[in-house]
Amino acid sequence: MAASKGDENFLCWSASPAQMDRLWSEGWRHFGIIFMRYRKGTHGRKSYSVLPLRVDLERFTVSRSQKRVLAKNRDTELVIRPSFIDRQKESLFQKHRVRFHENAPTSLYNFMSELPASVPCRNFELCVYGAGGLLAVTFLDVGQTATSGVYAMFDPAEAKRSLGILMLLYSIGFSRERGCRYYYPGYAYREAFSYDYKKRLGGLEYLDWDSGWKLYPTEPSEAAAFLTKTD
Repeated sequence: MAASKGDENFLCWSASPAQMDRLWSEGWRHFGIIFMRYRKGTHGRKSYSVLPLRVDLERFTVSRSQKRVLAKNRDTELVIRPSFIDRQKESLFQKHRVRFHENAPTSLYNFMSELPASVPCRNFELCVYGAGGLLAVTFLDVGQTATSGVYAMFDPAEAKRSLGILMLLYSIGFSRERGCRYYYPGYAYREAFSYDYKKRLGGLEYLDWDSGWKLYPTEPSEAAAFLTKTD
């Protein structure tokens, strides 16, 4: 996601769990130690309206299609631990980055700090392993009452497993087990884009930059009107 001019940003080496909760609720995300928030993103020559999202974990329910994703990945193993970057993850990152046709990231360190488990806050990695090795990883920040996805990647050769959806579901499960209220899956766009799979999560809310958090519309007519709204 390419940011536009007029971004807000600051540097932060260390933030408490409560501070991270507040920053996420205000629409901030971080790339390493750089915290940013912005209302517009660009792809090619088109401008998109940035839509911070979060899941109210008390209202989330697993859909039928999501249950099917869980079922077809029963042959995999989930490993959760403090985050670290090694050759195996760097290799997976290189496979995953070919999915991007523009603004492709060049390194995991575009997103993670040199001390990913603790800087700027606590971070855990959720790793999915199959018979062929590491299939997918998501790096998840942990606050006091919320979690937030920093970056997720998967092997494109295993696309039939819907690993992007799987990692969202595992992140939600991890967050619930820790007693969190919210899970922030990252930004999407108001307009249709490849990030739209995030909009299909139950209990979803979005940040209206002018009036705060609101329920994401689920009725077809409301959703259509929302997608065509211009700021």
